[in-house]
Parts: sequence; structure tokens; C-alpha cells
Amino acid sequence: MASFKLSNYDCIGFDLDNTLLQYKVSNLIKLSYGLLTDFLVEHKKYSEKYLKRTLTDSDFDFMQKGLVLDIRRGNILKLDANGLVWKATHGTKLLTTEELLSFYPNQRFEFSDIFTTDLHSIWNGELSLQVRTVLDYFDISVSVIFANMVDSIDGENGKQSVYDFWPDILDSLKYIYSVEKFKSSEGVFLEFKSNPEKYFHKCSSETISWIRELKKKRKTFLITGSDYDFMNFTASYAMGENWRSLFDVVVCFACKPGFFAFERPYFGIEDKAEEIVPVEEFLEGGVYRRGNWKDLVKFFTRITGKHEPVCLYFGDNIMQDVYVPNKKANCDTMVVVDEQLAERMLHHELSHTDESIINSEFWGSYFSLREPDGFKDTFWNHIIRTHAKVCIPQVNIISTIPLEQSIKCFVKDDVNSCGYYPGKPLSLHL
Repeated sequence: MASFKLSNYDCIGFDLDNTLLQYKVSNLIKLSYGLLTDFLVEHKKYSEKYLKRTLTDSDFDFMQKGLVLDIRRGNILKLDANGLVWKATHGTKLLTTEELLSFYPNQRFEFSDIFTTDLHSIWNGELSLQVRTVLDYFDISVSVIFANMVDSIDGENGKQSVYDFWPDILDSLKYIYSVEKFKSSEGVFLEFKSNPEKYFHKCSSETISWIRELKKKRKTFLITGSDYDFMNFTASYAMGENWRSLFDVVVCFACKPGFFAFERPYFGIEDKAEEIVPVEEFLEGGVYRRGNWKDLVKFFTRITGKHEPVCLYFGDNIMQDVYVPNKKANCDTMVVVDEQLAERMLHHELSHTDESIINSEFWGSYFSLREPDGFKDTFWNHIIRTHAKVCIPQVNIISTIPLEQSIKCFVKDDVNSCGYYPGKPLSLHL
């Protein structure tokens, strides 16, 4: 059985949001849903009937990370490992097998090949206006909003051949999450600042101590999409005011996944945010904005003395933190997927905690699809097996593992390799 050790790596890094910083998920979803629908009703003049209401248990059951929005058809899709449509809804209505095949003959849609060959290409540009993947808790409520808007349009005007409201949802996302709104306390940031304990968990003392000890033996780094002011606010809350001492370098507003794929310049922070900083001027313990992985590796080369330093990155977003870093930057990854806990919760092995985890019975397991003759991987579980070394439910799970201890891991193209730690999700045992 394949395995690896943390001691194999010269540099070990982390994402912040939903990785080191865990959110109280139900509260975050309720907040984002309310602000997004407020914007759509007040600024885009959509009907209150379908949007302005309290989220129900059925709404939460409708949400799952990894769903794909077929924007122009008004459909929501769950894909198998080959990019084929395994289950779908039109709006909130589940499609029958016949209806699904009428939309997607042989279960294929026009982006099936792109999903399996170049997933990164759908992230930006023209394709991003036709298909969207819902990958984390910041935008997971969009699946419910999207479905309700389709239902609203169908109810008022009949089923459409093309749905064109997606730019309005994009505008609503930009309105509540734009980085400049932290200073003005608008969007989600007003609530975050006013009631941080309602939305954030504090990082465990064991995990903080583990990173501190890790830094004595390896170089540590943090790469986050949050800009400096929000990152400093959340990291200070979660890890303490001295959080920067845990890392040899911090990159904020990294604009992932492009950070791992393109060569963009680095900038300073705060009053030097417009000044380009060459990687040759990086200091250990420094904080920098934007940038790119290739230059960061040059910095690692300098501070480790290794010609080709070996790096490992922990993150939760399958596209930003796993697929692109591994495929485009050849960086090993460890993925944080709390659905491992959600499945145990569903099978009553863990108590239900509204603030921490959601799980979908409507869409089924995040990891596997039930077929008449057995089970097969979901699309995202296939990506995990192919591009991650290990899949863990929370960072604190790994913080008890000594650097020299062997950990079972995935091996690309080896279906018998198993990198789920501390064990397989329950659906993969069935």
C-alpha cells in the first residue's frame, strides 16, 4: 500500500478559509443567502415570492459542494468520474431519467470532455458564463437561489429555452464579497466584524502548537484568497494576534487558482499595496499580495538551500487548492473535505451540529454514486483520488501525526490506493 511522510517535504503550506479557519457553516450560509437575495430583490427587481424567505431544512438538503450549474438551461447537475450527468434538476424539480436524457443524450453535456481534460478552463472567460461549479461554503447557497429563480421564471413565463439571469447572480456575489467592502463594513463583513463568534471557530490549541513545531523543522507558508485586512482579522481571531509567527511567508489576495497557473507580480500590503515586490526582496516572515507559485518556489529555494524544494499544500477547494496546484504547478496537496464527517453524522455515528456541517440526502454521497451493480466515484472524488495525496475531514486530524510516521496515500491511476485519513467515508465501505 502506497504511503508518504510529512518529513518528505521541505515546505508545508496551508489555505486559510475553511482549512485552518473553520466557519460555522449554517450561520454563514444563512447570512450569504439573505444578503444575496436582498440584493437580487432590491437592486435587480426579482420577485420576493421565491427568494425572500427563511431557508428550510429542505433548502439545506438541496445544497452540496461540487454541484454544477448548467446556466443557460436552468439545470443543476451531479457528475460521475467521467463527467457524465448522473443526476439533475431543472430548477428545484428532479429530472426523470427520460427528461435527463432529453437534455443530455447518453448522459453527456457539451462540457463533459472539458471537465475531464482541462477543468481549469471553465473557471474564467466565456465558459464561466455557461457553466459554474459550486465548490465551497461561500457560494453554496447559490444553488438554491439559482433553482428558485428558474422556478420563478417558469412559474411566471413558462419554461425558457435559454435562461439569462446569471450575470445578476454574479453581481450579487461581487456585491457581498468584494474585498474593498471590509473597510467600509458592507456585505458579509459587517456581520463578521460585529459577531465573529457567530461565524468563526477558533483554531484548536493543538493545531496551532503543531504548526509552531512544524515550523522549527520545515518551512511553513500560508496562501489565501482573502486580502490583508480581512485575513488579519480572521487569522487573529482564529489563531491569535501572533499568528504571523507561525509562517515563514504569507501570500494574501492570491487570486487562486490563477496563482498556481500564471506568472503574476507580487505586491506589498497596506500602504505599499501598489508597489511591485520582486521575489529577490522577499523576507522570511513577510506578507505579500497576489503573485504566483513559480516565484514563491524561488523564495523557497533560497531559504531552504534546496535546488528543487518539495512542497505540500493543504486546502479545501477542489479546484483552487487541489486540482490546479497539482496539475499546473506539480505541488502535492492534502485536501480538507468535511463531508467525511457529514457521512458519519448521517449514519448517526456523530451528533448533528448545525453550525459545523451540512449533508445532502437529496444528492446522495459526496464521494460515491449508487448504481444497480454497485458504486462508482463522483466526479469530485475522482479528482481527489487523482490530484491529492490524502483526504482529511479537518486539519486537526493530522496534527497528531509525527513527521516521520507513514500515512497511506492516493496514487494516480491506482484504484486500489487509499488516502482517506483516518479512514474511508462510510459510503465507500458499502
